Amino acid sequence: MKSLIKKLINQLPFNNFFDTLLATLNFAIAHRRLPIKKLFSEEFFRLKISDEIEDPLRQFTSDKELVKLFVKSIVGEKYNVPTLQILRNEIDIDSYEFPNRCCIKPTHASGKYIFKTSEHLNVEEIKSWLKLDYYKISRERNYKNLRKKIIVEPILFDSINVNDYKFFCKNGEVKFIQVDLDRSLNHKRNFYDKNWSLLDFSMSYPSSNITTSKPKKLNEMIEVARELSSFFTIVRIDFYTDNTNFYVGEITHCPESACGRIMPSKKESKVTQIFDS
Repeated sequence: MKSLIKKLINQLPFNNFFDTLLATLNFAIAHRRLPIKKLFSEEFFRLKISDEIEDPLRQFTSDKELVKLFVKSIVGEKYNVPTLQILRNEIDIDSYEFPNRCCIKPTHASGKYIFKTSEHLNVEEIKSWLKLDYYKISRERNYKNLRKKIIVEPILFDSINVNDYKFFCKNGEVKFIQVDLDRSLNHKRNFYDKNWSLLDFSMSYPSSNITTSKPKKLNEMIEVARELSSFFTIVRIDFYTDNTNFYVGEITHCPESACGRIMPSKKESKVTQIFDS
């Protein structure tokens, strides 16, 4: 089925009608139902197929270079991950001397990254990202008009296995927080409320038996998430922290392309209540 979807994506025209058709098919496969209910998962699905996803601010903040300008203007530069370099073409890539320890990502796509921790580096893979059209892969139209660039950042907290903290927000309020554990090794996921009480559901990945301690700067993170999310109806604000400092990793408009499945499925009504409260 996944192979069939890829063929459809490559063959069907790229316009709003077929974007919606494929989004519906992907949703049905991921959630094992059509998106006709008023549940949490439908919220991001409706955003994905709506005109709102093409809001210039959503497009601007989908770019991993430009989002830092937004973060700086709203909450301050101290919450941005430092930028070492922006590479705009193959000549830039060939001539740049990559640090031995850095994180390399395309600014115009999601899920692609390289942690460089030695002298070895697959430069050809990085060059291939300049040809990557993430809209044509995901049909997420907020990526449609982004310029293709590469961003180089330092590896935060001297670790490639940093905990992610993802704040799901609606109407400028944090509703719950996703914590990803061991993404590079054995991916697990827990959810917490704003008081850091563990919630009894997960999404896409199983829950972890390891309880993550409450971040020391949770209240400040919540306030930053509120300020950044207040410009959108629904959105996810992503952070990295070592409990001393925290940074905005990115602003995510369609988490998991609206295909993140609540586990166990019987908990989705509860998730919906929390998100709508």
